Amino acid sequence: MSLRADAVLFDKDGTLFDFHATWSHWAHEVLHDLAAGDAALIGRLAAAVDYDLAARRFCPSSPVIAGTSREAAECLAPALPGRDVAAIEAHLMERAARAPLVPVVPLAPCLDGLRARGLRLGVMTNDTEFGARAHLAAAGVLERFDFVAGFDSGHGAKPAPAPLLAFAAAVGVAPARVVMVGDSTHDLIAGRRAGMACVGVLTGTAAAAELTPHADAVLPDIGHLPAWLAA
Repeated sequence: MSLRADAVLFDKDGTLFDFHATWSHWAHEVLHDLAAGDAALIGRLAAAVDYDLAARRFCPSSPVIAGTSREAAECLAPALPGRDVAAIEAHLMERAARAPLVPVVPLAPCLDGLRARGLRLGVMTNDTEFGARAHLAAAGVLERFDFVAGFDSGHGAKPAPAPLLAFAAAVGVAPARVVMVGDSTHDLIAGRRAGMACVGVLTGTAAAAELTPHADAVLPDIGHLPAWLAA
């Protein structure tokens, strides 16, 4: 059966792993940790990253949802005098590598099904490459991917197209035959700029109305991707 693509590049958070189930709960613990239990400081830190303490969820407007760990640290630093951005980023990276991951679907069979159809697979995240590899290894799926990159891998960060084009080059597939799959406009804008097909998924923080203008399709989750690829 002919497929729409020869390769699939996934975002990580909100795409392979449910964003709120993984990161909103993780953030609640990290903000309390950074503030050492100071309630007023917890409130200032939450406000800095648009995190709703009562709901224990990031607001859709949060600048860290599609950002890098450095950008998250820069948001938090003004509320943490005496702690520089690099130290905050290092703390976030160390804690993120141990985050309790919640896959959106059983990942191994999903990815094995795609590979069995001859598709090359990759991950490009605005997280660190170290964090990405740690998370994929913890989920038992690291070896399923031909390419794993973070914002610090030397290709840049989304929404720039360069890291997506690096994946296409690494697997020897023309960009037009690659599908970028992500939960944010950053992912889809990067895909468009790279000349790739774009699929949005609703396992992050963005609603369908936000993703649709940038996507060839918006799916409930990556479990629906095989049917779309074969359509």
